[in-house]
Amino acid sequence: MRRADEDDFQAFVAERMDRWRRSAYLLCQDWHTADDVVSVAVAKLYRNWRRVNRAENREAYAQRVLTRCWLDERRRPWHSREQSWAAVPDPAGVTPETVTDRDGLAALLRSLAPKQRAVLVLRFYLDYSVEETARMLGITTGTVKSQSARGLANLRTAVGGQFQTGGTR
Repeated sequence: MRRADEDDFQAFVAERMDRWRRSAYLLCQDWHTADDVVSVAVAKLYRNWRRVNRAENREAYAQRVLTRCWLDERRRPWHSREQSWAAVPDPAGVTPETVTDRDGLAALLRSLAPKQRAVLVLRFYLDYSVEETARMLGITTGTVKSQSARGLANLRTAVGGQFQTGGTR
């Protein structure tokens, strides 16, 4: 890779690393696995940097790679046998309320099927459109809409109807 491309790649990754880690965590519910998924995604982006650079939307392309890496990770045979039990310490300055909120959200997301979780994270946490989400996951826009509706319905059921239903975006 040329030096200019290398610098461009490093800047691209540095700007987005925190967001990728958070979105990977929301998908897989484990910081260690999230870091692994992000590492694999960054390696794939590096190998295909020319193609990434030519993409219409580099951010969407990268998020698609990250989401696909997580879905691939879910399919691995050892995934169902091996679990990380070590607790990662919370960063300084985190209040008990935010920990409770985050843990509650994590538990709710964990209760969803992986594809529903991926659709909801991409649509409502990362703010991608229906079309962008469909392209990233390799599914139709109708499937994105139905998975969004089902996932939100499952979340509403899980929280006992505490929130108003305003439809989906």
